[in-house]
Amino acid sequence: MAEKNELLDVIATSLLPLLQAMDTLTWARQRLEPYGINNLVNAINDHAGPLKAALPSFRSAEWPKDLVNFQTLFDQSATATLLAYRGLEEASTVEGFDALRAARRSIQSHLLAERTLYPLASMSTPISQYYLPHERREDEDLLSKLDAAYDKTEGNAGFRECLGVGGEIRGGYAVYLPEYLDPTVPAPVVLALHGGRGSGPDFIWSWLPAARASGSVLIAPTAIGETWAITGEDLDSPNISRILDEVENSQTLDRSKILMTGMSDGGTFSYVSGLPDGSLATHIAPFAASFHPLLLEFVSSDRLSAVPIRITHGTRDWMFPIDVAHIAEDAFRSKSARLTFIELEDRAHVFPQDEAACTIDWFLNGET
Repeated sequence: MAEKNELLDVIATSLLPLLQAMDTLTWARQRLEPYGINNLVNAINDHAGPLKAALPSFRSAEWPKDLVNFQTLFDQSATATLLAYRGLEEASTVEGFDALRAARRSIQSHLLAERTLYPLASMSTPISQYYLPHERREDEDLLSKLDAAYDKTEGNAGFRECLGVGGEIRGGYAVYLPEYLDPTVPAPVVLALHGGRGSGPDFIWSWLPAARASGSVLIAPTAIGETWAITGEDLDSPNISRILDEVENSQTLDRSKILMTGMSDGGTFSYVSGLPDGSLATHIAPFAASFHPLLLEFVSSDRLSAVPIRITHGTRDWMFPIDVAHIAEDAFRSKSARLTFIELEDRAHVFPQDEAACTIDWFLNGET
């Protein structure tokens, strides 16, 4: 069995390459677009090399029983990370929307790596820092608060997935409760709605670092159908209400602070579900969403004046062009809505994870 110092050296020489490779994938998945995959791959591929070089020593080391779980989860995360790089490289050999679809499939491996590695955040400060926004990774007070929380053994804090009614994946959800929350103290809620044909357990990882830093309960539902009930009978809003009630069995929620946000179809549904009178949403923040001015014909002036809205949209969006966001901006301003408009010049039809923390800050601390 390897000596303790030898194992520490193995971990030290493997951990930084893994986290850097994963960080690079986070950067890359925010910049996917149909005709830019080749350039993107050329920009990131070198970041996989150090991880490939470090893994043989990591895998050949003899691990004591109390570190076997660490070794297993780390290895699985590294394997999924390298699979994501390989998938992106393969995507760069085709063109257009075929390349985009292949790249998106490869990103699923990165999401798997994030999900797999997260349990080790309680054992490693660098891993814990990975699951924070870049600007909070050196926040000693926050890191100390997280470290202290990991000493607790009771409660339902952390990440978990829950099936929908009848044991179905559709209509279920993923939830993250920051480990340091007091279950009896009402906490703000972020409802993060995935894009078309997505799922809550995948989308939650784009929001988890920002929620973890802010002390917000993060709930990522999965639509009952293939996408959200943008037209026709709305089965999703009652299901989201049910999910909130279920989460409140574990953590008291601040019903006066509920952000409904989403990407693409999820952003559009945040309008559909969040704007009407009686909605549970207190704030709305769509990303890369579609919009039609007729939506506002069914919204009271009192509601529009009460609910702050933050629209974020990329100028390179190929599915819902930036003009759609400008139409929404004009429509809301004509109704004197409380609107913040963010235009991202370098983004296409993607979720800009680097906007998540400032969106939650806007939600918690006022309009910016």
